[in-house]
Amino acid sequence: MKEFLQHPVFEAVSRAADQLGLDAYAIGGYVRDSLLGRSCKDIDIVAVSRKGSAETRPVGIELAQAVARAPGNKYQVHVYKNFGTAQIRYEDYDIEFVGARRESYRSESRKPIVENGTLEDDQNRRDFTINALAISLNKLNYGDLLDPFGGVSDLHKKIIRTPLDPAVTYSDDPLRMMRAVRFASQLHFTIEGNSLKAISENRERIGIVSKERITDELNKIILSPVPSVGFKLLFDSGLLKLIFPEMTLLHGVERIQGKGHKDNFYHTLQVLDNLSRNTDDLWLRWSAILHDIAKPATKRFEPGHGWTFHGHEDRGARMVPQIFTRLKLPLNDRMKFVQKLVQLHLRPIVLSKEEVSDSAVRRLLYEAGDDIDHLMMLCEADITSKNEEKVQRYLANFALVREKLKEIEEKDRMRNWQPPVTGEDIMEVFGIPPCREVGVIKTAIREAILDGIIPNKREEAWGLMLAEGKKLGLNPVK
Repeated sequence: MKEFLQHPVFEAVSRAADQLGLDAYAIGGYVRDSLLGRSCKDIDIVAVSRKGSAETRPVGIELAQAVARAPGNKYQVHVYKNFGTAQIRYEDYDIEFVGARRESYRSESRKPIVENGTLEDDQNRRDFTINALAISLNKLNYGDLLDPFGGVSDLHKKIIRTPLDPAVTYSDDPLRMMRAVRFASQLHFTIEGNSLKAISENRERIGIVSKERITDELNKIILSPVPSVGFKLLFDSGLLKLIFPEMTLLHGVERIQGKGHKDNFYHTLQVLDNLSRNTDDLWLRWSAILHDIAKPATKRFEPGHGWTFHGHEDRGARMVPQIFTRLKLPLNDRMKFVQKLVQLHLRPIVLSKEEVSDSAVRRLLYEAGDDIDHLMMLCEADITSKNEEKVQRYLANFALVREKLKEIEEKDRMRNWQPPVTGEDIMEVFGIPPCREVGVIKTAIREAILDGIIPNKREEAWGLMLAEGKKLGLNPVK
């Protein structure tokens, strides 16, 4: 906590607050993370007028401006009058100033009616006890910790708990249910029993929250150290079915003639956790979540064989844009990246089970391009067998596939392949406009290179172009 109090911004806030006759407190996440020994670059400062709720001035903005104009300071203040807040950027810290507030809610909206309030009012409106911790910044009581709800104790016990009645807290602002799960997942805390019960009972209230805000919290859960912690809480509380129904359909095992399949929900969570140990790439983690998303739609029982999920990779790739659209995820190259990995996730697995041909590796490099390393990471994470011998065998085979990928790439340069003979070359040589024949020749050259019939070089491709043109009745122009 000493390091916390030595932050130069706090000293500036202390002087400015005393000069203005205000009480000032650092509150919320920065205090919580400092007590946990975690890094946090967002600092919230609450300014409290000594007039109490009778104050009408925007004291948060006034305090920010006073800090910025203090001698020796070169802070730029960004004022948001509509919200009564101001922000200062100090090195890589974002410091937000606001007056103490009291909030009340209407049933149809999570946007509160805001009034000026006391520090107690401001702490009462906080979502969790661990986020209601405040530290005084005034000279008279500099560094005093105000903990009205036992937040420090909850930090030690690793508990997520609301300051007031959890049913009211979650009903007022249903996004807090997602935040509870997120904090539990990020910090590996437990949601207190009454609070977890209130989340389940109020889950339908999530419908008044915008998709963007829900997905923002979902992404933070996905980026937590062990994402399955959050997803299991979302599933058990019933929230997941409301915000991401496709994923809940993965849950469960069906048995026919004594044969069952693995629970694809928990398999997906294991793949996600496996992958998360090696990468914090959000979109690669999304590919783990969606890699088997079409298994419920493609599940079939074949007598004498068992359960099959033929074509789930193709069906899953087609589902990706629909899911991204509904969840308000970006419909850009990130979506295409996830879609590609879902589409290709079985290819390296097939290669790892049999002798690897140069042609198969060449085609995989051609289709995966620069995403081949990410694809291999996903496939290695997809090994969730409890049979350790089987796991080690697959991993050893994947190591061979990686070696083959490296060898073929060095020899044939197939990653992000560009044809050695272009469509423009073909049209110029044969004196033809854009037409079907141009595509036929380009395809023949590509397939010959992928199959290893000719090397990936212009001279050999040029010769094949002439030969294919002749088959089509085309003659080079003189």
